[in-house]
Parts: sequence; C-alpha cells; structure tokens
Amino acid sequence: GSGVQPLGILRMISMLASLGEVPAEVAFCFATGNTARMRALDCGLIEVGKAADFVFLDRAQHSAGKTLLESVALGDLPGVGMTVIDGIVRSQRSRNTPPATKVPSVVAG
Repeated sequence: GSGVQPLGILRMISMLASLGEVPAEVAFCFATGNTARMRALDCGLIEVGKAADFVFLDRAQHSAGKTLLESVALGDLPGVGMTVIDGIVRSQRSRNTPPATKVPSVVAG
C-alpha cells in the first residue's frame, strides 16, 4: 500500500477504470488476483488457504466521487488507510497517496 510499485498499481487501476471503461471493481480484481497469479504469490484473493494480507482503501479526501469505486472511476487515486501483512499492521496512512476519507483503527480485542 505504500511505495513506488504499489502506487503504480493504484494509478493503473484508476486509469483502467476512468479511461479504459473497465468497472472499478474489475480493475481492482485485475490488480490483485492477476498480479499474485503472475508472480506465483500466495495472496491476492480472499480465499481459504491464502495469506491474509489486506490494504484498506477509501476514497481520497476531497474526491469528486461519493464512494471509493465512483472516485476511482472518475480517475482519482484511492487513499490508503492501512496495510496489514501476516496479520500485523505494517503501515497506516500512505505518504504516497492522497489521504483516505476514513482510516481504520486497531482496537484491542
């Protein structure tokens, strides 16, 4: 969720959705499942037996869209609120993307 390569993937999602007439949710699927499959990674899909790695996204603050998918379809980058790898919070707000409207918080369970 943070860094040059993830930023490039987020930009490609936005470009596919806004310029390529690909629904935003399909563009996200291209970027996650297909990327994992091409690199033989044990992630990218929410499925039993796969690594539980997540990037929590929301529409960027001041985006023209009212939802994440709508804002991406309009060409805006999503805001990264948190990245969880192996069940551990690895990063919160990304410095490379606009700030997310809603940011997840970790609560003691």
